[in-house]
Amino acid sequence: MLVSAVSPWEVAIKVALGRVAVDADLDAEIPRAGFRELPVRFVHAEAMRSLPALHGDPFDRMLIAQARHEGLTIVTRDEQIGRYPVATLAA
Repeated sequence: MLVSAVSPWEVAIKVALGRVAVDADLDAEIPRAGFRELPVRFVHAEAMRSLPALHGDPFDRMLIAQARHEGLTIVTRDEQIGRYPVATLAA
């Protein structure tokens, strides 16, 4: 299972803005939970450029681009992501 590098990046921004509190060291906990990192690559940025503007969150748009390019399924509660042609699994 993979976790995009975008996910802890978004969490870090939300922590810095005081929107969420996270006590765990995600850099240690994510691999400990059996996940591998999916880095953001140039090809993912290119894939993001071609997405229609259905979702305003740039982090979610990158997750969509990565999932489409890599043939992955996104686990999410965000119904907006389902508007894109990408496989999703309800969280």
